[in-house]
Amino acid sequence: MKNAPLSVNEYDVCVIGSGAGGGPIAYELTKAGYNVVVLEKGHWYDEHDFKKDEMLLRRDIFKSKLKDERHILEEPNDDGSWSSDTTSEFWGGNIVGGASNFMSGYFHRLKPEDYRLLSEFGPIEGANITDWPISYDDMEPYYTKVEQLVGISGKVVSHPHLEPRSTPDFPFPPTREHSIAEWFDKAATELGFHPLPMARAILSRQFNGRQSCEYSGYCGSYGCHSGAKGSSRAALLDVAVKSGNCDVMTQAKAYHINTDNKGNASSVDYFDNEGNSHRIKAKITTVSCYSIESSRLLLSSSGKKHPQGIGNRYQQIGKHLHCCAGGTGHGVFDLSRFSTLQAAALKVRGPFFNRALQDWYIIDDNAIFGKRIKGGTLDFVFDPPSPTSDANSLKRDEKGNLLWGSVYKQRLKSHFTQSRDFKFEVFCDWLPTDSCNVSLDNSEKDKWGSPVARVKVGYHPHDLKVANYLVEKGVQVMKQMGAQKYYGNVFTSPTSNLIAGGLRFGHDPETSALDANCRVHGTDNLFVTDGSFMPNGGSVTPTWTIYANAFRVAEHIVEELGGVKTQADNRNQL
Repeated sequence: MKNAPLSVNEYDVCVIGSGAGGGPIAYELTKAGYNVVVLEKGHWYDEHDFKKDEMLLRRDIFKSKLKDERHILEEPNDDGSWSSDTTSEFWGGNIVGGASNFMSGYFHRLKPEDYRLLSEFGPIEGANITDWPISYDDMEPYYTKVEQLVGISGKVVSHPHLEPRSTPDFPFPPTREHSIAEWFDKAATELGFHPLPMARAILSRQFNGRQSCEYSGYCGSYGCHSGAKGSSRAALLDVAVKSGNCDVMTQAKAYHINTDNKGNASSVDYFDNEGNSHRIKAKITTVSCYSIESSRLLLSSSGKKHPQGIGNRYQQIGKHLHCCAGGTGHGVFDLSRFSTLQAAALKVRGPFFNRALQDWYIIDDNAIFGKRIKGGTLDFVFDPPSPTSDANSLKRDEKGNLLWGSVYKQRLKSHFTQSRDFKFEVFCDWLPTDSCNVSLDNSEKDKWGSPVARVKVGYHPHDLKVANYLVEKGVQVMKQMGAQKYYGNVFTSPTSNLIAGGLRFGHDPETSALDANCRVHGTDNLFVTDGSFMPNGGSVTPTWTIYANAFRVAEHIVEELGGVKTQADNRNQL
C-alpha cells in the first residue's frame, strides 16, 4: 500500500491526532493566524450522533476494529513468566476528539510533589523514577487556562493537600449533585477525613455555544449529547475550524514522518479511507496519537539520521510507559433497610455524586511503609447505566453456576429496583519500570501493512501495596455511609483508557525522548503533545495535565514560528 503519495499539501503546522494533546495545538496556532491541518484516523461525530443508548456504545462503532488494527499485549503471570495476546482495548476513541469524547471528566491537578517524585520521596529499587524538567509553577497557568477554555465546573475547598492556585475558584459553578452526597460528607467527616467536591470537565451552564449538562446519567464512556463535556472537539476543534485556518482531515491514517538530511521532520505521509497515500508538508509537526501509537509512529519513522526511528538514538522511544494503578470498590445499599424518604433519595438518577478524598495523597504511615511515600486519590462516583452488561454479570451465582427462571428474575429485580450501588475508584502511581514499554511487532501488521505495537505492561509491587492501603480507606467510608455490602480490590491489569509515558521528557537525551518543551531529541521541529511526555502519571486521571501541557507547548511553538501574526500578515499569506 505504501506507494508514492498521490497529493502533497503544505501547512504551517501538521497535528497528528485530535484528542486532548492535539486540540490545544490546533486551537492556539489557528488563533495565532497560522494554517493548521489535523490528521485524524477516525470520523467526525458531534452531539447529534451521540445517543444515550448502551447498545450503541457497546457495538464499539467509535473504536477501531480488531481485524483492522490491534496491539500485542504482554502481561506478567504469577509464576514470573509472560503471556501475550492480541487486543483492541487500547483504542480510546477512533473519532475527532479521541477518547476525550468518552471521558467521565473527573479532573484533578497534579500536586507540586508529583513534579519532583524522585527528590521528594527518594528512589525505589526496580523503578525508573525521575523528576520532571519543569515545575508545578511552570504548569499552573495552563491548568487555569484549561479551566477557562475547556470548561471545568467545581468548587475549591480547603483540604490537607490542596495544590497552589492563581485563581480562588473554578470559572463555572459545580455541576448538580446527588442529594446523598451529604451522606458521604457526614460519613467522611465522622471518620476524620476531608471530603472535597470533585471538579468536572462538564459545563454547569452554557458557554461558547455549548449547552450545559443534561444530567441524563449517561456520561462516562458515552458521548455527550449537549456538548457540555469538555472534549477536544467540542471545546477546541469546533472553534479552530470556524476560524478558517484549520483543516481537519478525517479517515487520515498517518504512517510515516519523513525527515531531511538534518534529521528534522519534513513531511507526514498518511493513508486515506481508500488506502491511497498522501503527503503533508509543514514547518512544525506535532504528534498526539495516544501514548502507545505515538511511540509506534516514531519507531516506524526511520530515516537517514534516525535509522532506528525518530529520536531513538539512545533507545528511549517507547520506554517508561505507565498505566493507571489502583483499584475499585463498591458499597451496595439495600433500599429495604432505609426509610421511604431515604430510599427515594437513593433511587434518584441523573445528578452526579461528585466526591473525592485526597487525605492520603502523601502517606506518612511508618508502621506500614517505614517512611513517607506518595499515595493517591479516591474518587466516589456512580457507574454509568449499563443494564445489559449488568444483567449478563448477574446470570451466575457466587460459585459460578448459571441461574435460570424465577431465581434469575428475582436477582435482576433486586439489583435494579431494590438496591443502589456506589463505586469508588483508586488512583495511585504506576511506577515506570523496564518491563513496561512499547516496541514494534513485525509478526503482526495492521490493515495498512504496518507493524503493530507490542505493549509490555509489567508493574511494580509497590503499586499494589499503596493501592491496598487506599482501597481499605474507601471500604471504610462505604461502611460508615450505611452500605449493607462493601468491598474493594486492587488490579494489576492496565487501564485501557488511562495510559501515559513512553516518550518521557527531560533534559538528557540519553534518559528521555523529549526535551522540556516536548520536542523530540535530535530534531528541531517535531513535538509530542499527548500524555506520552509524562515521567509519571501522578495519582489522578492525567487528562487535565495533558490539556495543560499541550497549551504550554502550543505557546512555545507560536514563539518559534515568529509570534502571533498580525492581520496584515494573514492578508499577505492569503
